[in-house]
Amino acid sequence: MDAGLKQIFDDVLRRNPGEAEFHQAVREVFDSLGPVLAKHPRYVDAGVLERLCEPERQIIFRVPWVDDAGAVHINRGFRVEFNSALGPFKGGLRFHPSVYLGTVKFLGFEQVFKNSLTGMPLGGAKGGSDFDPRGRTDAEVMRFCQSFMTELYRHIGEYTDVPAGDIGVGGREIGYLFGQYKRITNRYESGVLTGKGISWGGSLVRTEATGYGTVLFAERMLATRGRSFDGARVAVSGSGNVAVHAITKAQSLGAQVVAFSDSSGFVVDPSGVDVELLRRIKEVDRGRVADYADARPDARFVSDGRIWDVPVDVALPCATQNELTGADAARLVANGVVAVAEGANMPTTPDAVAAFAAAGVLFAPGKAANAGGVATSALEMQQNASRDAWTFDYTEERLAAIMAAIHDRCLDTAEEYGAPGSYVLGANIAGFTKVADAMIALGVV
Repeated sequence: MDAGLKQIFDDVLRRNPGEAEFHQAVREVFDSLGPVLAKHPRYVDAGVLERLCEPERQIIFRVPWVDDAGAVHINRGFRVEFNSALGPFKGGLRFHPSVYLGTVKFLGFEQVFKNSLTGMPLGGAKGGSDFDPRGRTDAEVMRFCQSFMTELYRHIGEYTDVPAGDIGVGGREIGYLFGQYKRITNRYESGVLTGKGISWGGSLVRTEATGYGTVLFAERMLATRGRSFDGARVAVSGSGNVAVHAITKAQSLGAQVVAFSDSSGFVVDPSGVDVELLRRIKEVDRGRVADYADARPDARFVSDGRIWDVPVDVALPCATQNELTGADAARLVANGVVAVAEGANMPTTPDAVAAFAAAGVLFAPGKAANAGGVATSALEMQQNASRDAWTFDYTEERLAAIMAAIHDRCLDTAEEYGAPGSYVLGANIAGFTKVADAMIALGVV
């Protein structure tokens, strides 16, 4: 890391103790910025980096709610509005027991660069709660969401901050959140949340967008080596929304997806994933991946191994942060992996990223590869603003064009700054410079 950047990074560590994920996200960006600061010292002179690492606003609040048995529960809610230089704050809400301030800050920091890369006029934010919707009834989830929005509503708006879904926050949760926002404000402000139901302001392709976009980015990346998904063996970690749609898109391009997972273990299906069966088990039955293996004669469930032990050509980590370690990367490399694209946010540890770079494996960081979700959220905002609704095919065409542009911008930027083929450096610098230029233009605010 550049010496000047090291001093700023040390200050980030001092000011944000105990927030390991946030530290990791900042370091990952800073490790790429030496060449751009040498070429453009105005970013240092304007204090852009110090300002970029300090959120514009951090909101923490109590969320009281009552379960079906009448017991009172207290959770903690968060919204970190990180940077609005390019537009209103934009980023998802995550409901999961692991959520704490450091998680939300790392996600918000990443979101700033991801949103910048889309080319859309969006700032970066993230939020959520340590509430776990798993195992809760619809009525309990509704009461929690209503309580959560009773505080959050005063901080959001279509020109201020536009939340969306993330882990634990799907169409059901967005519906309850929007209903409470409408009830409190007495406004049908469609643009205040994205990921809405199609019949009440949502966008076609939004559900599929993150998974589809990851595969579209990876397909373009593979093309630089004369490869494609056609005939490729693929492993996709996770079995939630992003993973299911990544599997669907990869198989539509001719891939054979042979492994997927959840927190209980992973499934190997040598004949390729039956996507409709997986959807039913995860989305309708709310079951586990072991249930899939029970229903497929050739599939096997593994509870005591690592999904990355399975030999594949392409790996798509789509579950959660830091799930793919250095040891996992070594096994993937030894088994001949060609490309890795992050469908989740920061799922690959720094030593794993380094191992892929050393082995010449194509590697796409999440801020570039999984930007399709927020890009399609922006398309949903456009439709809401114009009181319009686009077809699935047209919206998917827009998504494909955005992902192609992000890929090419990353590749061109890496070339410009002396690191050809480094999608990590390209994504970090391309995302940073657009935000930094806007921050300078707006003055010290």
